[in-house]
Amino acid sequence: MSFSDQLQHLQAFLDADDLHDEALDYMAACGYLTALAISPEVVEDAELLAELFAETPDYQDAEQQALIEGTLLELKARIARELASDEDLELPCELTLGDEPDYSDLRSWCIGFMEGVFLREEAWFSNDEELVSELLLPIMVASGLFADQPEFAEIHEDEDMVEDMAEHIPQVLTQLFLLFNAPEEKQKPALITKRR
Repeated sequence: MSFSDQLQHLQAFLDADDLHDEALDYMAACGYLTALAISPEVVEDAELLAELFAETPDYQDAEQQALIEGTLLELKARIARELASDEDLELPCELTLGDEPDYSDLRSWCIGFMEGVFLREEAWFSNDEELVSELLLPIMVASGLFADQPEFAEIHEDEDMVEDMAEHIPQVLTQLFLLFNAPEEKQKPALITKRR
C-alpha cells in the first residue's frame, strides 16, 4: 500500500464519528504531529497516541491498529524530515480561515498543533519564552483558543492581519524547528535575519 493510500485510510478513520469526543480529527492530528516533530522534548510514541485518541479506539483487528498507528508515526517522521530540509513545510490545508473560521481546516490544524505544544509546554517556553511566544503567535491566533483574551481579541478584529499571519505559518514552523533542533551557532543568525 502506498503512503498516500495509508493517509486516506488514516483520514477516514480519524474523521469517523465513532472515536472519543476528545480525539483529534485528521487535520488536527496533522497539526499535533507537526508540533511533536518540532518539540524541544521528545514525546514517546505511546503517550503521543494516547493523547491523540483520548481513549484506545475500537479497532477492527490488530492489522487495522498496526496500520493506523504505523501511519501516524510515519507521518510524524516525514514531517520532521520536511522540516529539516531547506523547504518550508507544506500544510495539508489552505493557509486561510475563510468566511467561517470555526469550520476551517486551518483552525483544526492549529488547534492540534497547540495540543502538541501543551503536552510539553514548559519545555517549549523554558529557554526563550519571548521569542517562542512571538513565533507561535500566528498559530495561537488562527487556533481561536485564546480569542477571549484581550490582546487576541484585538488582533481578531483585524481580518487582514489574521490572514497575513496565517500565510506566514510555514515560515514560523521552519524557524521553530531551527530554534529547537539546529546547532546553537547556526540558528540565531538565521532567525534574526528572517524576522527583520
